[in-house]
Formats: sequence, C-alpha cells, structure tokens
Amino acid sequence: MDIITAEQRSRNMAAIRSGNTRPELYLRKLLFSMGYRYSINSKKVPGHPDIYLRKYNTAVFINGCKYSYMPKSRVEFWQKKFEMNIRRDGVLKAELKDADVKCLVIWECSIKKMGKNPEFCSEILSEITEFFKSQNLYMEL
Repeated sequence: MDIITAEQRSRNMAAIRSGNTRPELYLRKLLFSMGYRYSINSKKVPGHPDIYLRKYNTAVFINGCKYSYMPKSRVEFWQKKFEMNIRRDGVLKAELKDADVKCLVIWECSIKKMGKNPEFCSEILSEITEFFKSQNLYMEL
C-alpha cells in the first residue's frame, strides 16, 4: 500500500526529469574540464546516448542507481517495466556493438559518490580515460 495519495505520487513522478539531470550535468562538466568534447543525445548513434564522444567513438549512458528497489504499489507494472528496460538495454548494447560503438554505462549512485569523495572521483575519471583509449567495447561503473 502506498503511503501518499495518487495526486502526490503523480506530482512526484512528473518532477523526475529524463535528461539534464544533476548527475549528468556533473559528469559533463568534469569531462569538459578534462578537455573532452562531446555531443548530447546524438541522433546518429543507436539509443541516443546521454553523451557521445565522436573522437573515441564512445556512447555514454547515465542510468539511475543500480541499487534501486521494487516499489510496493503496482508491483506487476514495475516488474514488467524493469524487465522491459533490461531487455531494451540488451538490444541496445548489441546494436552499439554491431555499429562498432563503444558503450560506457555509468550509474547515478557512482556519480553521486564521486561528488562526495574526491579520491573516488579521480579513480573513476582515470578508469573512464583508460576506457576511452582502450579497445574494450563495454564497461559499467
């Protein structure tokens, strides 16, 4: 059972943005300050990634926290939605691989941790830099 009204839930859900989120803006500013140039939501790349670095042929997707939980209301709806998202991400990963585009998935919880811990931030940024220059096609952080 939900602890807030349907109207409050609707307002909460309407306030959630799909693009230009704080974690996304934070990462974009960090990458730009490091000298990386990118396009945002490139229509030329499968999945329209949050960030696309043409020089490195790399699509960057910023996903919600991987430690999210299943909502207690409308369980069937959310289960189906999560399953469809996982399926869609698998298809997208295959499309990117077929197009020889590297794929980097960064979870919001990692980006939030980067903002709180400078040591962790520099560690993640060095991993990102290594990935851009590597031959690997996929990485999750």
